[in-house]
Amino acid sequence: MTSARLVVIEDEPAIRRGVVDALSATGYDVSEAADGEAGLKKALAADVDLVLLDLMLPKRDGFSVLNEIRKSKPTLPVIILTARGSEDDRVRGLKMGADDYVVKPFSARELLARVEAVLRRSNRPVETCTARLGRATIDLNRREIVWSEEERGELSETESSILLFLLQHRHRAVSRDEILTHIWGIETTGLETRTVDMHIARLRTKLRDPNGEALEAILTVRSHGYMAGPDLVPIDADQYEESSA
Repeated sequence: MTSARLVVIEDEPAIRRGVVDALSATGYDVSEAADGEAGLKKALAADVDLVLLDLMLPKRDGFSVLNEIRKSKPTLPVIILTARGSEDDRVRGLKMGADDYVVKPFSARELLARVEAVLRRSNRPVETCTARLGRATIDLNRREIVWSEEERGELSETESSILLFLLQHRHRAVSRDEILTHIWGIETTGLETRTVDMHIARLRTKLRDPNGEALEAILTVRSHGYMAGPDLVPIDADQYEESSA
């Protein structure tokens, strides 16, 4: 049984009840909220491990809640709950820093798999990993990009994990399925999702030099996937040895 503390922010009573019951039956300590204002207060409370966030909420919409969470708790994992067909909302949520999304209607099995995968990433043992990108230093422990004393950026847990995986396999392209399996821990057979592409797009935006210098951080390799670009260089290559996993 797990002791992780989760917050479910969902205004539809039937969906909220189903999500809370499924999580509680698995052993999670779950609190719930039916609107954005109450949900934000619970999400910002101490010792919360993950938030499941609906986007269409009364009093305060999910995007506003996500924005405030990222300001106060930039590393708190957030999974957004979205309606089928709302791809623009999913893209916007991921760009704002959500770690994953689940499309309604979803099964309890799918939801639990996504929750477990996100929590597993956030609890992964810390590795000392740093890289150079032009004039920037990227600290994957602190999930921070430092361009200068005044210019800094933050990475989410998922973004940091993707960068680490690309650096560990920097001499070859890795497929979307590999990334999904390693980072999200989900079975990819028959699965169609743009989750990886959305996170890569957000990463590329964050890895742009504020001064406008053109840098190749992540390359798209047609028919194969993605790989670390020539300007993304590990500071200690021995820390990034490719594993067989």
